[in-house]
Amino acid sequence: MTRTTNLNDLQLMLLSTASRRDDGSVLPPPESPGDQQERISKAIPTLLKRKLILEAPVTVRRKMWREQDDRLIGLVISARGREAIGASSPEVGEEASDAPAAVDPGTSNERDVAPSSPRAESKIETVLGLLRSGEGATLAAMVEATGWLPHTTRAALTGLRNKGHAIIKSTRDGATVYQIQQAAA
Repeated sequence: MTRTTNLNDLQLMLLSTASRRDDGSVLPPPESPGDQQERISKAIPTLLKRKLILEAPVTVRRKMWREQDDRLIGLVISARGREAIGASSPEVGEEASDAPAAVDPGTSNERDVAPSSPRAESKIETVLGLLRSGEGATLAAMVEATGWLPHTTRAALTGLRNKGHAIIKSTRDGATVYQIQQAAA
């Protein structure tokens, strides 16, 4: 088993945002850290070095990281990057290796693939199952069930909120319990 890569909050946010995008693009960054361009520019080389993100051709200038020979090159999350944050694996047809894609000016990294629901055996589906149970789940229970670190588990909860899940918190026996709010019938 490989050791989990330590990531700072900005790196986690960049990877989490990319994992939720259909094309896996890291750029443009979310609006909240938009004024932190210098910090983002310093975070990206580290993510590239660790192969958590990869360079790939893009056709949209706002997704561009750099330009080479009149070709726009962007950044996309790699399978290793998805694994580092506990995101589901890329779907069929998406880049699944950690080797950078060949940069061809005639290709595009834009995908017309609808987001899919998590695999039944995925860790995120395990978390969803715990959250949907009548009792909810504590952070410790989710960490134990997935094998993730606490910060990765909290990032997964944030990702679920961003995907539209209404996660509520309550306290039971001195511990915070997370639960998906059931729609009123």
